[in-house]
Amino acid sequence: MGGNRIDFKHYLAEELEKYNGVAFPVKDGSFHRLITKKADVKSLHPNPDDEFCSPEIGPSYRIISEYEAEYLDAMRRGQYYYSGEPVIVEKMHPDGYMIMNGHHRWAAAVRLGRKDIPVKIVNLTQKEDIKQMLRNSVHERRVTMDLDEVVFCTGEDMEAEAPLPAPWDRVYKEKLRRGIPALFRYLRKNGFDIWVYSSEYYSFDFIQNLFKRYHADVTGVVTGTARKTGLKAADKKKVEEKIASRFLYTVHIDDGMVLKINSRTKDFEDYELTGPRKRWAREVMETIRDNILDK
Repeated sequence: MGGNRIDFKHYLAEELEKYNGVAFPVKDGSFHRLITKKADVKSLHPNPDDEFCSPEIGPSYRIISEYEAEYLDAMRRGQYYYSGEPVIVEKMHPDGYMIMNGHHRWAAAVRLGRKDIPVKIVNLTQKEDIKQMLRNSVHERRVTMDLDEVVFCTGEDMEAEAPLPAPWDRVYKEKLRRGIPALFRYLRKNGFDIWVYSSEYYSFDFIQNLFKRYHADVTGVVTGTARKTGLKAADKKKVEEKIASRFLYTVHIDDGMVLKINSRTKDFEDYELTGPRKRWAREVMETIRDNILDK
């Protein structure tokens, strides 16, 4: 098989040239995302904004070779050639999928001439989605929270909400921190829009639907914040300006602090959370009631 390997450097250059200036992400339906576990290797395309495609950084052929060895070893044992994490992709115009995470795994499959590869299709938050979230905002105050570190259970010392009933427990495996649904309902009742942020590659509609299952709606969901292909500097500045003009202030809720930030002046007030973790949601509500709502 080694003698038939594709000239990957040439293949990558052709892919980048072919889709330069014409490719952009589009939304994929939830049912198709749910049932799609594999995709044709040739339907996956490199992301020109990722460092993998950068002339200054580029692919690591050492990492690609390690994946190739893993694939070949699995095939010799009669197993599927790759059983690890799937390649994270977004549906792309004009065709196929753009790679968000997993370029080296994809490159190994390309070089070995493999037909398909495990994928996970996501709808990450884009600039137009954020604009729509702002249009959907109904309050002049906003709360922001980190999904990965604060809203979801991330340690054994954090209590979780009861799991969802079947079959939703198999669809939504993420565990909400105990008290999050009650906290969200309290915030909405007291005039706050709720925005959650995640560095992970979640589909933003997946997160919205997860909260709805817990009867806790959110206004804004921004996912994939750590990706290399986030908003460009100019676009990010415009989005921040729109947010600042839309809300009088933002309250950022962390694991150990509530921070109130004036959207115009950037002045802030911080309130430390010192109680036991099992009372975290209750303490956040009390802190907002005593220090923010009455001002």
